[in-house]
Parts: sequence; structure tokens; C-alpha cells
Amino acid sequence: MTPDAPVPETMVFGGLTICHDRRVLAPRAWTTAQARWLAELLRKLPEGPVLELCAGVGHIGLLVGALTGRDLVLVDAEGAACELAERNAAANQVVGSVDVRHGRIDEVVGEDERFVGIAADPPWVPSGQTGRFPDDPLTAIDGGDDGLGIAWSCLRLIDEHLASGGAAVLQLGTGAQADEVAGACEAEDGPGLRVVEVREYGESGVLVQLARR
Repeated sequence: MTPDAPVPETMVFGGLTICHDRRVLAPRAWTTAQARWLAELLRKLPEGPVLELCAGVGHIGLLVGALTGRDLVLVDAEGAACELAERNAAANQVVGSVDVRHGRIDEVVGEDERFVGIAADPPWVPSGQTGRFPDDPLTAIDGGDDGLGIAWSCLRLIDEHLASGGAAVLQLGTGAQADEVAGACEAEDGPGLRVVEVREYGESGVLVQLARR
């Protein structure tokens, strides 16, 4: 290992052994709730693959895969995150296939691809508040002026790629952000999605279940 090489760390995430380093956002333990919620929803749905947007090191998607046996597509714009997601996929027992794709979420998902389940984990910290998290890579947490810049892109991708009858779980930072997403979904010119349920986890974050209208 060279002196400048990042020192890898491992953690247990819902029973999986997940590797990460300083180049990426360290997995948050509370986000096992996102994987478990989506896995619970998928038990009642037809066969089909699962997509994770802004997947980071792949921990949430891989836990969904471990719980359901579904094929996975994990997408992230950061090369280091994809490298570690590949490593984590190889290190853990996931029954289905795992396809890690490096690139912008709107460029690496095929126009005709449809997914029965989608998890989306965009950065949601407003740009003016990123200084609260000095140990986190800026690209992994900066969600733009209101923290929703990338979340809107995820919402559009969910609208385009969620199979009929499918389920999606979007991670956000606050109840106010969830209200904004709900308002957009209720608008006549909004996405063809509806908010089914919102679950808040104190200061850790918020999960929003989405389905087709």
C-alpha cells in the first residue's frame, strides 16, 4: 500500500460486511431501515430486478439483494464508490446478480429498463450546511441550495423506470423536504408518482415510499 492510499475500513451493515474508505461517504447504520422497508415491499411484488440510484458503496442495495434474492443494478457517479461497491458485492453472499454502473444516473440506465423496486439515496444536505459534516466528501452530501437538487433527478428517474405496481423508497434529510416531494407529486404537471408513506428517523433522515398514481 502506498503512503497516500486510503485506509480501508469495514463495518457490519444488516449482517453484511461492508468496506469503505475516506474517498466515500461512510454508511450510516440507520439506513438499514431503507433496505429492510424496500425488501418488505418486494415480498408482495412480482419478480423483477431492483435499482439503486446514488448507491455509494452499495450497502443498501446489497442488503435488499441479500434479503430478497433479486437481481441488482447499482448506480453511482463516483468511481471510488463503484470500485468499493464491486468489492462489497464480491465479499457478501448475494443470490441475485449485481451490476455496478459508473456514471450519471440519467445516462447509465437504459431507456427501456424497468425495475420492480428502486432505492434512491441522493445527497440531501443543503449546500450552505455541508460544513456541519467536515469528514464527509462534499460530492456525497451536497444536495444544492435546498438539498433537493439531485433528489429531483432521482424522482424523474423513478417515474421513468419504476415498473407498474412497483415500489420505491427515497431517502431525504427532513420532513420539510418530504413535504416538497409530496407537493410535486400532487401537482397536475408533476411526475406520475404518489407518496404512500413517510417515515422519519429523528435527525438521521427521512424515508419516503413512492408508487405509481
